[in-house]
Amino acid sequence: MSRAGGWLLLCVLHGVSSMLVWWSGEQQVQLLTWQADNWTHRPWTLWTSAWVHVNTPHLIVNQFVLGILTGLAWLLRPGARAALAWFLAWPLLQLSLVLWPQVGYSVGLTGLLHAGAMIMALQLVLGRIATRKASRWGLMLVAGLLTKLVLERAWSYPVVWDPAGDRSVVQAAHLCGAAWGAVLTLLLDFRWRRPQRPD
Repeated sequence: MSRAGGWLLLCVLHGVSSMLVWWSGEQQVQLLTWQADNWTHRPWTLWTSAWVHVNTPHLIVNQFVLGILTGLAWLLRPGARAALAWFLAWPLLQLSLVLWPQVGYSVGLTGLLHAGAMIMALQLVLGRIATRKASRWGLMLVAGLLTKLVLERAWSYPVVWDPAGDRSVVQAAHLCGAAWGAVLTLLLDFRWRRPQRPD
């Protein structure tokens, strides 16, 4: 498997699964949707809810952004630790939404895409991706993500209504995704690069 194989496999999994769920029936969609009041009885929704989308524009936008992350991965070749961080952020960001009582349910890839973007950005900043001016591009991406999160103020407005998209936007998922992406990237980087103690 190539250096970016793990990341690209996750991209394919999210893209294909989102389409399959979109074509499934309403009963299946409900079964796959994370809801704050009963997720403990349906723990698989910590993963499957990312593949549920409420309408066509929601699905198209997320698939488009996923395509951008896939293209970046193809060019930049993020390693195994980046893929592992993204994989671990997947259920953790969903679980973190219980911190906001205003969030009754959460669906879609948006939070996970924020996690992926933050992971990719920090991999560039930390020099784990070999490309020209990696740190500069990474810092620009981190700055853009942080600016978006500050403007959204998810800590005060975890859920907002988007009239253009005709749906509720769980901004808390954006914040949790980016936060977990950053924390996991730094933790894994420290753990993998820490010198081993002699026996």
